This record gives sequence, structure tokens and C-alpha cells, in this order.
Amino acid sequence: MMHRPILKLPKTKYEKMWDYIGGGVFVASILYIVIMWGQIPDEIPAHFNGAGEVNRWGSKIELLILPFMGIFLWVLMGLLEKAPHMHNYPARLNDSNVEAFYLNSRKILNEVKNFCLILFAFISCVMVLIALEKVETLGWWFLPFVLIGTALPIVKGLINSSKIK
Repeated sequence: MMHRPILKLPKTKYEKMWDYIGGGVFVASILYIVIMWGQIPDEIPAHFNGAGEVNRWGSKIELLILPFMGIFLWVLMGLLEKAPHMHNYPARLNDSNVEAFYLNSRKILNEVKNFCLILFAFISCVMVLIALEKVETLGWWFLPFVLIGTALPIVKGLINSSKIK
């Protein structure tokens, strides 16, 4: 097994762009919750079924779960992005392709992290809107969007990985 070097690879413009989008949308959703807090009723939607309909109502305090999970995810996945030498790679990893594998793996992680932050932000905001009776559901399209949105970066990354010589 090859020793995996620890490389200091600067983030690409693509990764920075996704960090700004994902982080910006996530922070905006937290600000929205803070601003709306006084108007939100004591009972909010706390769970949704596959069709995006509310199937459990809960305490207003549950609205804080997704932001805290998002912060945890942001920190944990951010740390993993800084350690691509710890990721899993095929046996063909060698000195000539290590940088390409590290960048590809890091991009997958970056895309999934930021997609999840955007999802958490969207769900949090919709929970507020449903509680305020401005909308009724997440929408039927939400589950397929989540499945495709999380699978796409992984599939794209695996395809890119298979092309690395």
C-alpha cells in the first residue's frame, strides 16, 4: 500500500463558489428563523412523509434541530475536506495521480456538504412557512430532488474518478 502524502491543495474556485452559496443560504435561513421567531406559533411541523406532507407536529424549539445539525455537518465535513489523504481510494492511487484523486474526492464532499446545507435551510424555512399557514407542504417534488441531488455529485465523482489514470 502506498503512503498517502499530505498535500496542501488550495480550494478551487468551484469549491469556494459552492461554499459561499451553501453557507450563505444556510446562514440566511438561520437569520430568517431568528427574525420570524416571535411570529412562529408554539406548534410547528416536525416531520414530513415522502409526499412532503406534514405527518407530525412538534414544539417550536424543534425548529433549532436542523440549524444545529447543519452547523455540525459544516464543521465535520469541512474538516474532512482538509484531510483528503484520509478518504477512500482505489488501489491504482499512485504518486502521479494522487493530486487528481484528492481534488476529485474533496469536490464530491464539498458538493454533498453544501447541498445538505441548502436542503436544511429550505426545510427550516418551509417549516416556518407551514407553521404560519403560508404554504401547506414541502411539495411532492422534494423527495426526488433530495435523492437526485445527493446521488448526482457522488455518481459524477465516481465517473471522474474512473477517468483518472
